[in-house]
Amino acid sequence: MKRTINLFLAAFIACFSAGAQNLSLSTVVIDPGHGGTDPGAVSRDGKTYEKNLTLDIAKKLSDKIKADCPGVKVILTRDKDKTVALNDRAAIANRVNAGLFISIHINSTAKSSPNGYSVHVLGQSSKKDRDLFAYNMDVCKRENSVILLEDDYTTTYQGFDPSDPESFIFMQLMQNSNLEQSLDFAQMIAENLKGGPISANRGVWQDPFLVLWKTSMPAVLVELGFISNSTDLDALKKDAERDKIATRLCKAFKKYKAAYDGSVALDVEVDAPAEKPAEKQAKEKPADKQVQEKPADKEKKPADTGIRYGVQIFAGASKLDPKDKAFLGYTPVIIDNGKVFKYIIGVDPSLEKARENHTKIKEKYPDSFLVKIDGDTTSRAK
Repeated sequence: MKRTINLFLAAFIACFSAGAQNLSLSTVVIDPGHGGTDPGAVSRDGKTYEKNLTLDIAKKLSDKIKADCPGVKVILTRDKDKTVALNDRAAIANRVNAGLFISIHINSTAKSSPNGYSVHVLGQSSKKDRDLFAYNMDVCKRENSVILLEDDYTTTYQGFDPSDPESFIFMQLMQNSNLEQSLDFAQMIAENLKGGPISANRGVWQDPFLVLWKTSMPAVLVELGFISNSTDLDALKKDAERDKIATRLCKAFKKYKAAYDGSVALDVEVDAPAEKPAEKQAKEKPADKQVQEKPADKEKKPADTGIRYGVQIFAGASKLDPKDKAFLGYTPVIIDNGKVFKYIIGVDPSLEKARENHTKIKEKYPDSFLVKIDGDTTSRAK
């Protein structure tokens, strides 16, 4: 794929800009996968289509959220059997300034034995030394291949080719700015689906799904069982079982919303049972040396101890060089919570000073937000 450096940097910064500034999760977009001319996965007998299952579960989830959370606006990317381009699904969520994006799908494979649910977020593709890496890439290619049905897809998706490995390499570099929150919600979904109609948990994965690529808010794609597996299919064909699935998804949503609205450091809540990453971070001497470097002091004068405030511009699964062009000349404070690296600039002991810094920083990073730094943890600053 041929791209100019300027195009790459612009897209890179856009994908890294971080998160909603409104601390109240007031709008959620639910995306029923496929639809219209795109049936999605089809059962072996040809009678059950993924597009119909996803629409029904999405509608059920929408109704439950509206009933349990009256203050939340719920928007469906489609409410009937119609074709919606992948690019347009993300655009809908961005246009309404949604605080969360949930894409619902049903899985499929050539073999009949695989079963269970999985939850995916945009990010570095899963490690190649894991058994399911190749399988996950096949899932990505299948879900992304729908763009071939769209006119002029090479322009709309910046030359992305679902059959070209280089396209996936490019997407792996375009880390989701809201990776941490997406992972938190994905874990909540995985936990709440346990013991339900689709009982096997295949885990939470980071993968290059196009429908998640251009969303500017926390986003997940959930594969609710295999249409190619007889046990999963039997459950999915029953209205009562689909309703149970929607109920479990709604519980995950309410848990995430409660934490989000309370400006809680979700990484602390989810990872509380195992604090190993935090211990490792505390022992890392190189991080202390970085603070002593004179160039870094120009950006971050405060010591690394005590409460500080700053502007989080993005988060990613890979650690970037502080001199990377993505930082536009700023020297970041890098926080590693064991799941993602958070990049924070404009750090100061004073919240008011951090707010002043944010005013200037927003000109370059429109979706950046204020955070409170306490040691190796961060939370949104009100």
